[in-house]
Amino acid sequence: MPYKYAHLSDPAPAWLSVAEKHAPLDTLSSEVYRLPLVEFRKVPYKASPLPSNAPQTDKDLCIRTNTVTVRDGTSISLRIYEPLEKKEGRLLFFNVHGGGWMVGTPETEEAQNRFIAMRNDAVVVAVDYRLAPEQPFPHAIHDSLDALLWCVEHVSDLGIDPSKIVLGGGSAGANIVAALTLLLRDDLSLLNNNATVIGQVLNIPVTCHPNHFPTDKYELHSYEQNKNTPLVDAARMHLYWNNYISAADAGNPLTSPLLAATHTNLPPALVQVAGLDPLRDEGLAYAEALKNSGVATDLRVYPGLPHAFYVYPDLEPSQQYFDAVTEWIAGLKKD
Repeated sequence: MPYKYAHLSDPAPAWLSVAEKHAPLDTLSSEVYRLPLVEFRKVPYKASPLPSNAPQTDKDLCIRTNTVTVRDGTSISLRIYEPLEKKEGRLLFFNVHGGGWMVGTPETEEAQNRFIAMRNDAVVVAVDYRLAPEQPFPHAIHDSLDALLWCVEHVSDLGIDPSKIVLGGGSAGANIVAALTLLLRDDLSLLNNNATVIGQVLNIPVTCHPNHFPTDKYELHSYEQNKNTPLVDAARMHLYWNNYISAADAGNPLTSPLLAATHTNLPPALVQVAGLDPLRDEGLAYAEALKNSGVATDLRVYPGLPHAFYVYPDLEPSQQYFDAVTEWIAGLKKD
């Protein structure tokens, strides 16, 4: 059977121009991800550099931190991005960072968060959820949900309109966001204060454990085609999965949202997929599942680019990637 998406794995000229000149970022190198787990966790995480046109603190926006207490009494932090002008009733973009559930910080999607705050006149709250393997599933989901509920309870302090909430995440963060939308759909009592999630941004998402992928419905060849690709390869994804969940949790819709019994009545979605990514096919499958369930879904595909290619911020496709998010949110606000 021919591979339907094989052409998306052909390296893009824009990526080849970077790959020839630059080694992967320090914390994303192959050597780091192949260290024994104990050593891996000792490597300092570094967020990617900002694009040259990224909004600046004090000039364009302010960034502050806040501490919240989650359900088990642990304190976690939030990174809050706001336009300089104080104002009420702004859209809230709640971001859950990527990093395979094992690494990353609220600054992982720093450029995106700054662009959204500035271009969409929004308040962006990025949650510093606890990481695996020390805190495996479901801690990341619980921490993120509790932080979101804190935002809903503090709309006046944040200057947000609770009826205009967009959830967003990248990679493992998108996985957590997809899980949150399922939880919030199935239990309307979780949100109060007239809070409404009007959209979800799923960037290069993890949507299903490969051992449970429904190959009778969707194609899954990207783990094979993109097995040894830069930045995140198939072996790293298995490392992440093995440290986030137990074998019994692999088929749980809260870890593999593609396996949910239904995807109806979920918020409108922007799904962004990289063609040279092991996660490509599960992102495409999730977009298809959402569309087939009547969810308004905007799918953007970046052929020939690896997972998290936007860590090279001055690539033209990286700018397109950031623009897609802010333009999609602007469209939500108009609607």
